[in-house]
Amino acid sequence: MKEKLYMGVDLGTSFIKSGVYSLDGRLQAGWSEPVKDERPAPGVFLQHGEELYEAVCSCIRHTTEVLGERAGAIEAVAFTGQMAGSMGVDENWNDVTTWSCTLDGRYLPYADRQREQFGKELFEVGGTNAPVMCAKYAWFREAFPKEHKRIAKYVMLNGYMIGKMSGIPVDEAKIDYSLITWTGLSDIRTRQWSEQICRDLEVDLSMLPEIVSCTAAGGYLSEKTAEELGLPPGIPLIVGAGDKVSGCTGASVFGDGDLIFEAASYGAVSCRVPEVRLDLKRRNYDIIGSIDDKSYYAHKYIQGSGITIDWFVESFLKEEGTDKKAAFQKAEELAKDIAPGSDKMMSIGLLGGSAMPFDSEMKGLFMGHTWNHGKGHFYHALLEGFSYDLALTLDSLKDQYPEYTGKQIKLIGGGAKSSIWPQMLADVTGYEFARLGREDAALWGAAVLAAAGTGEVKDIAALTEEHAEVKTVFYPNEEKHRRYKEYVKLYEAFTKELHGLYERLNRQ
Repeated sequence: MKEKLYMGVDLGTSFIKSGVYSLDGRLQAGWSEPVKDERPAPGVFLQHGEELYEAVCSCIRHTTEVLGERAGAIEAVAFTGQMAGSMGVDENWNDVTTWSCTLDGRYLPYADRQREQFGKELFEVGGTNAPVMCAKYAWFREAFPKEHKRIAKYVMLNGYMIGKMSGIPVDEAKIDYSLITWTGLSDIRTRQWSEQICRDLEVDLSMLPEIVSCTAAGGYLSEKTAEELGLPPGIPLIVGAGDKVSGCTGASVFGDGDLIFEAASYGAVSCRVPEVRLDLKRRNYDIIGSIDDKSYYAHKYIQGSGITIDWFVESFLKEEGTDKKAAFQKAEELAKDIAPGSDKMMSIGLLGGSAMPFDSEMKGLFMGHTWNHGKGHFYHALLEGFSYDLALTLDSLKDQYPEYTGKQIKLIGGGAKSSIWPQMLADVTGYEFARLGREDAALWGAAVLAAAGTGEVKDIAALTEEHAEVKTVFYPNEEKHRRYKEYVKLYEAFTKELHGLYERLNRQ
């Protein structure tokens, strides 16, 4: 029987990853490449499309070289990756704007302006607190008018890679259901571009890609690219899904009320729901599309949480001659015996602002520290702050979806490896956390979508459930949970009441 393999490509903020899987869930070959970026000034974060594309090609080439002749068994490639950003390309798929994600904060004044004028519509129709593409569109049109005139389409990274690899006309660019929410330009219920929002924000609909399902073929691998990458020519390039939804796929989060927390660069919680119910008061989550056209995920990402933890450890705990792993081990050792509340110390780790609820003025803050606090307290407080943020989101979900509360939360991502954070998450929130055995849920999820796109997989939920083994369960300590409740309330109060002071500081 002919072997059939499927490739996933993860277009991350820090790394590009590729992996080839068989449908027994096993990784047959994989590779990763660091992503180049430029940070020429505070708030400026640039990633050039051509460099991202070369990193993708390098990953795929290395992967197919490892496979050798077996690379001919690859039936399809699907993409996953960053969900909030945009790239303007010309009619030949040349990058005009660079890939501009939320780390490039120059768009934030435009986002604030749009939210002041149309925030109710963006949230209630589009399902988002944190529109990105529409604000990037306005910023680029106003700040770079000559370049804006060259743009034929605004695309996400999935669509850009497919366009480059297939050579399709730019008018055939695609975007999937899971990626449309944070464009700020869609109607989340109909899963189409909102003509009203586009009209209000003066966005040309012809510059937006076609919305399709996550298992649709966005194009087919050109002969030239196939030869360069060592892949079979003509195989379908499946649109795939954003990394959070692909992670939900790989971890089999398909039952109503199923929950997952990904402790990653943008730590995020997702709850599978059958209908849109927005928290109009607290705005602690958005609604994003799932891989089908019927259900959704109530979703909150904590902007840059993993990036902030990395920054803290590298800046304050990494010693010369040691690597990051050793620095993290040191941080965990220093923090392991610290009591709930970090000896009456708190942290706000939202160095790039808050996405949900949206607050572009928010920055980082440590408070309550005295001469008795050491580096371990600061690390511990940082993890607690992100845990408090998660607890507030879970409270919102309880209010809006009471019939789906109390379920165990699956745990994936780099932070899941921590020796202290998973138990802290359980203690702060009062939920059980189940650390999964596999660390590649998003990449595996993309490969499954590739197989589904060819028709090889009919029941995605059944397949992924077979390979979503729970490794460790963390149960909440009721006494610690009781103590943490007051800190969660304090965290919510601080994030609200400090807005004016942050605003004054940012105007200096």
